[in-house]
Amino acid sequence: MSIDRIVLAFAGVVILFSVAMPLLFGQSINWLWLTGFVGLNLLQSAFTGFCPLAMILKKLGAKPGEAFS
Repeated sequence: MSIDRIVLAFAGVVILFSVAMPLLFGQSINWLWLTGFVGLNLLQSAFTGFCPLAMILKKLGAKPGEAFS
């Protein structure tokens, strides 16, 4: 799996988790701030190519993809 796909999968899991927490367990709505943070990070990485998770995965030896090389 390439870095690009790992980043997208990780972002999807974090977004679903942060949306599910207040809905399923009645936790604070503040979990939605995490959703917003992940969304903004995805948006800025689309324009700048800077993604902290991609840098970490590259150092761990994950196969580079097209977006984060």
